[in-house]
Amino acid sequence: MSNIKKGDKVIVTTGRDKGKKGEVLKIFPKEERALVTGVNVVKRHQRQTQTQAGGIVNKESTIHLSNLAHVDPKSGKASRVGFKTLNDGRKVRFAKKSGEVIDV
Repeated sequence: MSNIKKGDKVIVTTGRDKGKKGEVLKIFPKEERALVTGVNVVKRHQRQTQTQAGGIVNKESTIHLSNLAHVDPKSGKASRVGFKTLNDGRKVRFAKKSGEVIDV
């Protein structure tokens, strides 16, 4: 199971887009990859359809989960993720750097 879920704010730790922040749009658990806004943008040649114009289109490609880290809610820097159980019995994720709860 991955610590990163859809809708999480993440930062890229290595590669061409190192330091970029974005929100996770989709997770591909079997490939261990994620689609993140504004990260790993590639150019694709697209054929014209009835609804879309043809040409060269910029779109996001997937990035491996090992190259992503959670953004700490307090500091805005990369943080690891831990799990803890709250008093009401809910299991939540928290940022290890600040202790701030990620799940609301």
